[in-house]
Amino acid sequence: MNETLEGTVQAQVFRNEAGTFSVLRVELKDGGLETVTGPLPEARPGQLLSAEGMWVDDARFGRQFKARQAALKLPNSAHAIERYLAGGGVSGIGPELAHRIVEHFGEATIDVLTHEPTRLKEVRGIGKKKLETILDSWQSQQGRREALVFLRGHGLGPALAEKILARYGVFARRELEEDPYRLVREVEGVGFRTADRLAGALGITGADPRRLRAGLRFAAEERLGRGDVATPVEALLDMTHALLGGELADLEEALWVARRNGELEIDRPAGDDVAYLPPLLRAEREAARQVADLVREQRRCLRPEAADAAVDAAAAEHQLELSPDQRLAVVGALTHPLTVITGGPGVGKTTAIRTLVGALRHAGRGFALAAPTGRASRRLEETTGAQAQTLHRLLEWDPRRGGFTKNRDDPLELDLLVVDEASMIDLQLFAALVKALPRGATLVLTGDADQLPSVGAGTVLADLIEGGGAHVIRLTEVFRQAARSRIVSAAHAINQGVLPDLSPVEGSDFFFTQRNEASTTRDLIVTLLTERIPAKFGLDPLRDVQVLAPMRRGVCGTEALNRALKQALNPGAEPQDDDAPLRLDVGDKVMQLKNDYERDVFNGDVGHVLEAEPDGSLIVDFAGRRIHCSRAQAAQLTLAYCATIHKAQGSEYPAVVLPILQEHFVMLERNLLYTGLTRGRQLVVLVGQRQAVEAAVGNARPRRRISFLAARIQALLAS
Repeated sequence: MNETLEGTVQAQVFRNEAGTFSVLRVELKDGGLETVTGPLPEARPGQLLSAEGMWVDDARFGRQFKARQAALKLPNSAHAIERYLAGGGVSGIGPELAHRIVEHFGEATIDVLTHEPTRLKEVRGIGKKKLETILDSWQSQQGRREALVFLRGHGLGPALAEKILARYGVFARRELEEDPYRLVREVEGVGFRTADRLAGALGITGADPRRLRAGLRFAAEERLGRGDVATPVEALLDMTHALLGGELADLEEALWVARRNGELEIDRPAGDDVAYLPPLLRAEREAARQVADLVREQRRCLRPEAADAAVDAAAAEHQLELSPDQRLAVVGALTHPLTVITGGPGVGKTTAIRTLVGALRHAGRGFALAAPTGRASRRLEETTGAQAQTLHRLLEWDPRRGGFTKNRDDPLELDLLVVDEASMIDLQLFAALVKALPRGATLVLTGDADQLPSVGAGTVLADLIEGGGAHVIRLTEVFRQAARSRIVSAAHAINQGVLPDLSPVEGSDFFFTQRNEASTTRDLIVTLLTERIPAKFGLDPLRDVQVLAPMRRGVCGTEALNRALKQALNPGAEPQDDDAPLRLDVGDKVMQLKNDYERDVFNGDVGHVLEAEPDGSLIVDFAGRRIHCSRAQAAQLTLAYCATIHKAQGSEYPAVVLPILQEHFVMLERNLLYTGLTRGRQLVVLVGQRQAVEAAVGNARPRRRISFLAARIQALLAS
């Protein structure tokens, strides 16, 4: 139950870098001194605080008031005003001068500073120069206070208001009254609907051109979020009309203005008009041009006889016996400028890559190995014995510039580049990659084309396979050792649209357990991790077993399963209400959601919380490394007892448990089930409804993403 706390700030004990969490010591009206924590405005001693929240007893720091929201006012008593001015918040005023000012003006001091500032010269020690310093500081603070009142008064939360103030300063009100939709473009975390609510409060409604252009861009970004590189103009207008209403003629006019302003681009790569966000059109054109140039240029490719000799030497050195298709793949990679090696589990892609690395060494060619994620690059390094890195590290991502250091002007130094897990590469990353290749270099992409497409927009691997100028080798032979695995046989059956054998087999590595209800499925998953899998297979439920779900929502979605598994696997954590946001506690299994190159932690990396501080910062063990996460950095973590299948792309785990139910019907797709199944190395357990498995296996038509990369490459090669 929410309570209200009012008092006078005595000290700001802590405030994090992002301004989203503070710890204050506050004197209440009865003279008691209390600790207040939460998303509080930046405070000075003497200010009046009014906060809504609840009292909690923290196990480490004792009784404190946990604020949900709060507001600050300027002090109104002489003592509090003196404390406020003496606290260093106003440039030019120290403790002694603060005492003289308040002694002279008393409780009218704030009114004098605001409305009659020249009267400050009545106080000894304040001349013309000192007065200017004081007034500049005071007026700046006043502008910030007014801007904050404006933002909070229009329903923006404290953390978001602070981000907006950090971007626009005292000019926030002016900038947003001019165009509130700029927030979507310029302030991270602000979506169209938030900006549209603010715009409505400011009187910007209906067919206002600013609203229409912002709506068009929002619709284009919605399609981008679904993986489309572009949107047919007619579909874009229909989507925006459904969102905003109004007249189509007004939207068509707004689209023309958006194109003229460079907010959207219109192109005709395959006959009909399609709309692009400008960076996506540039990336698609650049990627197509670079691929066409790459395919035409073959200066660094080996001659067939030299390639054969290098492959023979590598196979002999590592005692590898290659199948005809594997040999064809490796020789093809050495003799063609652009090669794609694809295939499912157990077909020998790893052996082909190991042989290719050995052949390159024997041929004296400079090469590099890379993958889209840290997990995939580490696995590539383990399987080849050669150094591998993420694509972002290879291309030298510069977070300050928001771009890559390696490019056409400063290319990579290599003869051949191997990129594994290529199905995860989106269009913009691929464009940056091919732009950084030196002239005449060879590119080899490996991966499973039947897995899920990239999280970002595009279908790069599929485009290259389906006619993008690449030399494509599809490995299909399942090797004897892999063929004994029911995981491998089930994966290949699913990929061919055949229901795998779901009957129980003792000693197997693949099991299906029927449960007809979502709640009993959830309960069995908890039992599997806490009892059955550790007892039967000797696997650690936290470090060796990963639960993967098709969706976030639902009784067996990631959110509900994370709550249930946290309660079972981390019983020492403080209980939480079911409707409260998931909190990270000591002992929790967590996953990083964004790449952080400075701390060498990448999207999808899994760790365990070692320490948690009251300011929201954490110490997390990532693969044996103790990594400090500030509160802002901790916001990039989520519980990882259960993760989505999409998040597991590029990862492998000793064991995987997969709930599969009709409640996931919108996500029951063949490639989703196939991707989840192939994440497990030693053990995969499906739990749920047989009809849900049948539905997923039978659904081979996930929505096709809109991409024109292949068409552009074909047109360039034909010209």
